[in-house]
Amino acid sequence: MVDAGESKLFMATRDVLIRAFMAGAILAIAVALAVTAAVQTGYPIVGALIFPVGFCILNLLGFDLLTGVFALVPLALFDKRPGATMSGMFKNWGLVAVGNLAGALFSATMIAISLTFAFSAEPSAVGKAFAGAAEARTLGFAEYGAAGWFTVFVKGILCNWMVSIGVVGAMYSKTVGGKVIAMWMPILIFFGLVFEHAVVNMYLFPLGMMMGADITIGNWLFWNEIPVILGNLVGGLLLTGSVLYATHYKPGATKPVPSSANT
Repeated sequence: MVDAGESKLFMATRDVLIRAFMAGAILAIAVALAVTAAVQTGYPIVGALIFPVGFCILNLLGFDLLTGVFALVPLALFDKRPGATMSGMFKNWGLVAVGNLAGALFSATMIAISLTFAFSAEPSAVGKAFAGAAEARTLGFAEYGAAGWFTVFVKGILCNWMVSIGVVGAMYSKTVGGKVIAMWMPILIFFGLVFEHAVVNMYLFPLGMMMGADITIGNWLFWNEIPVILGNLVGGLLLTGSVLYATHYKPGATKPVPSSANT
C-alpha cells in the first residue's frame, strides 16, 4: 500500500490524467449497466450484484479513482518517503479528480445519446430512472437541511470505507480471480446500501440533468458532491489507509509479520 501510494504520488501528470479519465469513464458505464438491470428486473439489488464489474476492470487495468488515492497516497507521507510532500499529494488528488470528472462526463454524454436517439426522443425508462435518482439524491436531502447534508457526508464515509477496502483487498492476491473476489465483496456492499461515491456522482447527476432532472449544478455540488468528496476522504484515509498503516505496517521488517502475531 505504501509503495502504491508513492508510485501514484510521483506519476507523470499525463499518466495521472489519462488513467483517471479512463477510470471515471469505465465506472460510469458500470453504473449504466447497474441501473439498466435494476429497471429491467424491478430489483435494485440485481444492479448492485453486477455493478462491481466496472470497478474490477478499471482496477485490474491500473486506472485510478479519487477514492483510491485518498486512501493510498497519504501513506507515502506517513512513511516519510523522499520527496513526498503535502503539495504533491494535493496535486495528485486534484489531477485525479479532474480526470475522473472528464471521463464521467464523456460517458454521461455517450449514454445520454444512446438513451434518447441523440436527444431526438424522450428518455427511455433507464433515462428517467437516472433523472429520478438525481433529484432524490439532491433535493431529497435538501428537504432535511443541515441534517440532510450531514447524512450525505456520512454516506460518503461509509462508501469509501468499503471501496478502499476493495482496492487494498486486490493486493492480497496474485491471481485475477482472487483480486476480483476481493474487490467484488465490498463494492457490492457500498452500491447495494446506496452509499455515496464521488466519481459515480460525477456521472449520475450530469446524466440525470440531461435526462430532465429538475435540479441545478449548484444543487448537485452543495447537496451531494461536496459532502460526498469530504466523506470519501475521511472514509478512505482514516478507516482504511491510516488503520492498516498503524496496525499492519512494520518499518524495517524483512518479511511480513505472521497474522498469529497480532492475536
